[in-house]
Amino acid sequence: MANAPDNSTQRILVIDDDRKLCRLIRDYLEPMNYAVEFVHSGPEGVDRATTEPWSAVLLDVMLPGLDGFEVLKRIRAKTDVPVLMLTARGDEADRIVGLEIGADDYLPKTFSTRELLARLRAVTRRQKRVVKPGEEAPEEFVIGPLRVVPDTRTAILGDQALALTPVEFDLLASLARAKGRVRSREALLEECRERDYDVFDRSIDVHISALRKKLGDDPKHPHFIRTYRGAGYMLINPDTL
Repeated sequence: MANAPDNSTQRILVIDDDRKLCRLIRDYLEPMNYAVEFVHSGPEGVDRATTEPWSAVLLDVMLPGLDGFEVLKRIRAKTDVPVLMLTARGDEADRIVGLEIGADDYLPKTFSTRELLARLRAVTRRQKRVVKPGEEAPEEFVIGPLRVVPDTRTAILGDQALALTPVEFDLLASLARAKGRVRSREALLEECRERDYDVFDRSIDVHISALRKKLGDDPKHPHFIRTYRGAGYMLINPDTL
């Protein structure tokens, strides 16, 4: 009988019908203090991902029952657990669709184990921290009706907490810290990446687009995130419009 994971063990769910790959991922990650479990169909993946606590989910695009995109939509309707999409084709269109739906990152199925570990560490390193009684009040930024608290990784719009992925929150926090100043695309990539982005990688733009949607922002008539073509993005105060 396997030992129960201790408090420092991170639980990883792999949703993939490639059983050999699932076992390889488990065998590689478990010695590094990850507890890896896997399921092999879309419906079962939705059920496990949304009813149990996980540090991250590895999700294949091609699945029986439900494809990975539909699985991701259903996961995102219930939880903000970090999700890494796995794509066999490495097709940019697949990657962008996944990011638009709410994936935190993607990996082609030709990934190396070292790359997998690096990506997992990047998306799981950020844990929400509860401020204990007697501790100094956390840093926070208030932009009109939006409140961003980096220390507890919370963002509240009006009286509604926003369900942001780790990358979306990092982008918002970076923009909040620089409120009123333009942050270049390259600076945002560098601050939020913890992975090797290609200089032509469109991921940052997709994440900004997803963040805008959650803020209810219109890029043509922005109230929060303004695009400066060729320069970057800036968080603005809607009260000044």
